[in-house]
Amino acid sequence: MEQQTALWKRLWDYDPNGLLVLDELMRIVLVNPALCRMLKRDRSELVGQLAADVLGDVREFERAHREGVEVLGVERAYPRYDLYVRKVIFPVPSEKVVAGIFVDLTSEWKQSLEMKELRSKVIQEVRQVVDKQMNVAQEIAGLLGETTAETKVGMLRLIELLRREHD
Repeated sequence: MEQQTALWKRLWDYDPNGLLVLDELMRIVLVNPALCRMLKRDRSELVGQLAADVLGDVREFERAHREGVEVLGVERAYPRYDLYVRKVIFPVPSEKVVAGIFVDLTSEWKQSLEMKELRSKVIQEVRQVVDKQMNVAQEIAGLLGETTAETKVGMLRLIELLRREHD
């Protein structure tokens, strides 16, 4: 039994996912080192705090606890911690607690934001190039129209002149 407890302790300490346990009042009971790193706080600063004070919205935890259901795959940004996670939340009725697993997706999220920003810039640049080309095409068309009109006037004069000479 002692060996099993030591194994669970090691898993708890070394799990790369943030692990959080809240009591019925939504106070933080347990946190693992990964969650402390994600939230940039020491365990002593977190344990005993209301989860809402640390995380903001805790409705998913309240729902899991109240309804006894698992809440899977909820993604959420925590801008104050520069963090984006996918959460799995589940009740542990026998202990009267609710637990959460926080999978850190921050780097993927930032990469996605950078790609969106890059796409937006590229679209804006393409629009500017197309607009510039349209303006140039309109200028060319205008110049061609003018020269065509001048040529037509010149040709009509020439035809008239030739007709007079012929008659």
